[in-house]
Amino acid sequence: MFANPRFQYWCAKLPLVNRIARARASEAFDLVAGFTYSQILRSYVETGLFGLLESGPIGHKHVASELNLSEEAALTLLRAGRALKLSEEPMGDGWMLGEAGAVLAADKGAQAMIQHHRILYRDLADPVELLRRDRQEPTDLSRFWSYAGALHGAAERGTATGEYSELMATSQHFVADQVLGAYRFPSNARLLDVGGGHGAFLSHMGAADEDLHLGLFDLPEVAEAGAAKLAARFGKSRVSAHPGNFFSDPIPQGYNVISLVRILHDHDDGPALQLLTNIRASLAPGAQLLIAEPMARVEGAEGMGEAFFGMYLWAMGSGRARSPKEIAQMAEEAGFLRTKTIPTAQPINASILIAYA
Repeated sequence: MFANPRFQYWCAKLPLVNRIARARASEAFDLVAGFTYSQILRSYVETGLFGLLESGPIGHKHVASELNLSEEAALTLLRAGRALKLSEEPMGDGWMLGEAGAVLAADKGAQAMIQHHRILYRDLADPVELLRRDRQEPTDLSRFWSYAGALHGAAERGTATGEYSELMATSQHFVADQVLGAYRFPSNARLLDVGGGHGAFLSHMGAADEDLHLGLFDLPEVAEAGAAKLAARFGKSRVSAHPGNFFSDPIPQGYNVISLVRILHDHDDGPALQLLTNIRASLAPGAQLLIAEPMARVEGAEGMGEAFFGMYLWAMGSGRARSPKEIAQMAEEAGFLRTKTIPTAQPINASILIAYA
């Protein structure tokens, strides 16, 4: 019925229905033009245009000079961004940040993700071919994560490792903000972040709760480096480093809250269940597992779950976005007694599920 031209014409003539029809048409066009929008946004980030517009209003000739563009090209980029609310021109040839641009200019984590997505876009240049490939066959994205992941505990060597570190550190607040806004730690909480990297998530938690003990479990060189950073900020008495492999080594005991932050969706079902089972074996009765990551089939974040992360993780060669119901079923299979989902203010950044031992 929606595809019928006569129905579309009828909708266009009725005032109330017309608004709905126009909104649907706009949504359909956004699907068609989405890649172009993403590349406009990428241009604002990679050229430093956001930084220029922060000091605005400035003329397009100045933008052209700073970005090494022709005046016509600079105007084309500024006008394209105006349509996306990245820039605006409140006065004659006086350009400044638009509403969306002001938000993104202040968010270094979002900018790091935007720059990182160029790797995903290379793999998505032929999406059908990507889907037909064996998932074990290397892609640009899987090479990035394999290389950067292997080095992320060492001194930064090369572009990939530096990008990895920046991406992890600056984007962690997306999840941390949701946890701090929706979850309350039990009294006398001891928090162990499994796969916690350099401690970015723990750093946010420690700053918000001065009584929280911070435990970091990761590969040996990673855990030591991350714990050292945390100890320098919060003091050695509040921080514990636990080196190990979270699939094969016992998870340290003595913690009443364990967190998995953007970890579970990186792994296929078998390894994910193995990880949950390993964690459950370490928890005393009443302890909690906090799972925080973007999830599938969550109202208000449907596109992020199965569309964006569905294709991203396929290109990465491992993992998938799961719904809260699927994660709850896996947790119960791993031996947890019950689970509870906690609504977050921005599920597009992360949803939260608590599993109780």
